[in-house]
Amino acid sequence: MTPTVNGRPGAHLPAPGQCLRTYLRDNGWFGVKKGCDAGDCGACTVHVDGVPVHSCVFPAVRASGRAVTTIEGLARGNDLHPAQERFLAAQGFQCGYCTAGFVMTAAALDHAEGLADDRPHAFKGNLCRCTGYRSIEDALAGNSHVEHPATGNAVGSNVGAPAGRDVVTGAARFTFDVDLPDVTHLKVVRSPLPHARITRIDVTQALAVPGVLAVLTHRDAPDRRFSTALHEHFDDDPADTCVLDDVVRFVGQRVAVVVAETEAAAEEGVRRVRVTYEPLPAVTDVRAATASGAPLLHDDRPDNVAGELGGEVGDVVRGLAEADFVYEETYQTQRVQHMALETHGALGWIAPDGRVTIRASTQTPFLTRRRLAHVFDIPPERLRVVAGRVGGGFGGKQEMLVEDIVLLAVLATGRPARWELTREEQFVATTTRHPFTVRVRLGAKRDGTLTAMCLNVVADTGAYGNHGPAVLAHGCAESMAIYRCANKRVAGRTVYTNTMPAGAFRGYGLGQVMFAVESAIDEIAHGLGLDPVTVRRRNVVGPEDPLVTPIGHAEDLSIRSYGLDQCLDLVHGAVDGDTTGSDLPSGWRLGEGLAIGMIATGPPGGHHGRAAIRLTTNGRFQLDTGIAEFGNGSTTVHRQIAADVLATELDLIGIRQSDTDLVEHDTGAFASTGTVVGGLAVFRAATRLRQRLLTLAATCLDVGPDECELVLGAVRAGDREISLRALQEAADRVGDGVEASGHADGAERSVAFNVQWFRVAVDVVTGEIRILRSVHAADAGTVLNPVQCRGQVEGGVAQAVGTTLTENLLIDGNGRVTTSVVRDYRIPTFADAPRTEVLFADTADPLGPHAAKSMSESPFNPVAAALGNAVRDATGVRLTALPLTRDRVWARIRHVGSTTDGSDRA
Repeated sequence: MTPTVNGRPGAHLPAPGQCLRTYLRDNGWFGVKKGCDAGDCGACTVHVDGVPVHSCVFPAVRASGRAVTTIEGLARGNDLHPAQERFLAAQGFQCGYCTAGFVMTAAALDHAEGLADDRPHAFKGNLCRCTGYRSIEDALAGNSHVEHPATGNAVGSNVGAPAGRDVVTGAARFTFDVDLPDVTHLKVVRSPLPHARITRIDVTQALAVPGVLAVLTHRDAPDRRFSTALHEHFDDDPADTCVLDDVVRFVGQRVAVVVAETEAAAEEGVRRVRVTYEPLPAVTDVRAATASGAPLLHDDRPDNVAGELGGEVGDVVRGLAEADFVYEETYQTQRVQHMALETHGALGWIAPDGRVTIRASTQTPFLTRRRLAHVFDIPPERLRVVAGRVGGGFGGKQEMLVEDIVLLAVLATGRPARWELTREEQFVATTTRHPFTVRVRLGAKRDGTLTAMCLNVVADTGAYGNHGPAVLAHGCAESMAIYRCANKRVAGRTVYTNTMPAGAFRGYGLGQVMFAVESAIDEIAHGLGLDPVTVRRRNVVGPEDPLVTPIGHAEDLSIRSYGLDQCLDLVHGAVDGDTTGSDLPSGWRLGEGLAIGMIATGPPGGHHGRAAIRLTTNGRFQLDTGIAEFGNGSTTVHRQIAADVLATELDLIGIRQSDTDLVEHDTGAFASTGTVVGGLAVFRAATRLRQRLLTLAATCLDVGPDECELVLGAVRAGDREISLRALQEAADRVGDGVEASGHADGAERSVAFNVQWFRVAVDVVTGEIRILRSVHAADAGTVLNPVQCRGQVEGGVAQAVGTTLTENLLIDGNGRVTTSVVRDYRIPTFADAPRTEVLFADTADPLGPHAAKSMSESPFNPVAAALGNAVRDATGVRLTALPLTRDRVWARIRHVGSTTDGSDRA
């Protein structure tokens, strides 16, 4: 018997050993998602006879003859299930990849005894990486946030996401949620060694496997080096990577690609490829890589240095001599995996016109197309890159990690190709946040005035340079520029090691360096007997101050609007007199801590955003943008901006995005540019279209354009008006479409500020840290969509809490990742993430659309230092290495007892 799925019999019997998830997706139920294949994340949750199960670990044969309900079958016709209604009304999602699983679990709880009252327990099997769980909690509680503003008032309102209904019903289409006939499947042979030369690859046995079509090696791939990192400027990143190489530099590196008719055949082919390696000396940590005589990973990179920087303003030696108190310490941050629930993956095929289409989970479709064209020596116009809805990114998908292999297979076989990374591959063979070691030295006068700032920074970029030099520069820049100090010095290096590469990650280096700087500022305050907030207020830049760094002044960056003082005031007002946790049991200690952050609202050197908008039929508009949607919310604010400019309703604006066929070159969705650059392009396109409509109407009504006013569905001039439909018909008659485009280049940049505060309890017996209260103040300029912006802050804080307390991608001495499954990696669950109170400063930035600033990365950055400062306040112990795990806290407390002199470290 086949399962009955959403009231319909399955089209075929389950295959032997098949899990229910793959069976359902094979039958076209794409709302069932792949996140872990181990029963850890809940993205694949469905009901079997009304009981929620993780379909990735549920044998499909056990569903035979039973009723299976997926997210697509939860609604009744046009009437959503109450759980779907609640998630839609609360905007209980961002990227939406996990949403079906949460909705299915929530729907089951509606009929469960007791579990609905214990949400942390009930949702322990559902993970979200975007929201921080607070909007999900609101959905479960029935709290509605979505507003339906009047025409012309969309900006500033809690408008829902355009794809919201599709997300909660499973109709939203992510990368692999499409049928691709005749598709081949790819699997990759990976290196078991951290450093070796390939001397022979025998593919004979692999080709003998029924269904295996080809085995591709470095001999079949382009011999051109490039960077997997994607930026507007080619030379921002080291060109040190090949599609397939005859030298492997980390465990997990791609060696060969098996192309087959089925995944099973491809996997068997991988097992039968025989590779002969000549092992080479390996260096798996920075100290070994920079030692005298260390083996080089790349012949053209002396001393294994991928990039370095240095400089000084003033005289640091003199500044330290003038100080009444000097603090010096070394801080370390760890590798962190992005853990986006949708792993990297891509599909590729040749269209009838001979062009190749790549559909990928990427933040940067245009940069990906440009890089593929460069590597494969193909004219860009022969390539089309499309991103469906992307299931989380956090910087990890500002990288070309799979698209080149898919294109190689398509060109080699002429057949469509599909490659979706497993969760293990995501852990061992993509990228992580850069581990940093930061030696910080600060000097200050008795009143807390800084006299010297000195940083020595080393970042581990792994086997390939990727974003290494840029992350180093960005991490050092704003971390130092936020403070006024006459004497500053920095020296930094990004170093190659035979480990998994590091790449772009939310905050782009700032979180790592801020952990050191903001911890040191607190120690200056403790050493001088001053309040840490007072020390910060005394030294932070003001609205008229230049942004000074030892590595040079960025001519395109300045303080165009200033909200740091407001952020500090907002936090103070919210927490003044806080008594949370005053009734703690014996053995627990209370502490509170604060940290500040500043971030540029875009990358240096420009960032292109493009949009096109046209009038279609019946007063509707079609908006096209180059920005990908991966929970960043750009789709929502872009539609809000266009609706207000064009005096129309949100539902009358259709939106298409992230397709290289839609608009001219667009840099993509990273560096917090979706609103400030992409949104500005939309604003300019809509403004030009409005003017075009007014001019056309003036001609039709025989009046001046300045006498015309755009209203809902028409243009009015006095007591006369002409409908937009009539204007469209008039334009069609003369063959002149009603459309316009807009461009923003990001050539000028402002800064945004953030302040994070925590109140914690620490158990000195076990080392456990509990967050009792979390408050975050953000300088976001004009907040275009408060509920969405608040969600970005909540999600950023929650992700950073995980980074600070539990997350740690471990690599052993042989270069092998040992945390390769979700349950071992420990991202925050529903029970772990604090409910952060979000407060917004009242500022207006002249560079952003409607005076908005960016707010997707910046909330992440001050969290680790704020938590570290709170633990220091509670225990007197300064921990200098992340994560602040229970065993580390316990060991440090046990070692130093209750000392509070500020000299102890862990």
